[in-house]
Amino acid sequence: MKQLRLKVLAGLFVVAGIIAWGAARLWDSVGTLPSVPIAAPIVLAAIAAVLTATALSIRSRLRAQRDRRPGAKGVEPLMAARAVVFGQASALVAALVAGMYGGVGVFLLASLDVPARRDQALYAAFSVLAGIGVIAAALFLERVCRLPEDDDESRAPAA
Repeated sequence: MKQLRLKVLAGLFVVAGIIAWGAARLWDSVGTLPSVPIAAPIVLAAIAAVLTATALSIRSRLRAQRDRRPGAKGVEPLMAARAVVFGQASALVAALVAGMYGGVGVFLLASLDVPARRDQALYAAFSVLAGIGVIAAALFLERVCRLPEDDDESRAPAA
């Protein structure tokens, strides 16, 4: 399984932001711009909380197993792999969604004098922050579930 790369996530964020900014300009010139839902930052923050809780749980279980505490529950490899896949998928989607709301938020910055647009820009900003939180939690989960490095340098790489 490959690790997430910040360059890929940043690229998704920027591309989604540019596309969303252009689409918001086009949509606003044709009619009314769809609103940014207030649930967007709440859902993203909930996903970040679930990812963080999962990472902390796995980390404590691994630490208890490593310290050989009596009654320590181990971590099943398949469960850890599923958690990492969930984290990676969440980070990729969060990068796209945060970029999209970031692009709409940048478009809305031009009309902050309208109270409704100001609220929409605020919701978009909170969505971007919550998306960054999801990405940070996913990277933390991936770091917790990473296998220790193999110290055997003499082994030939697999073909």
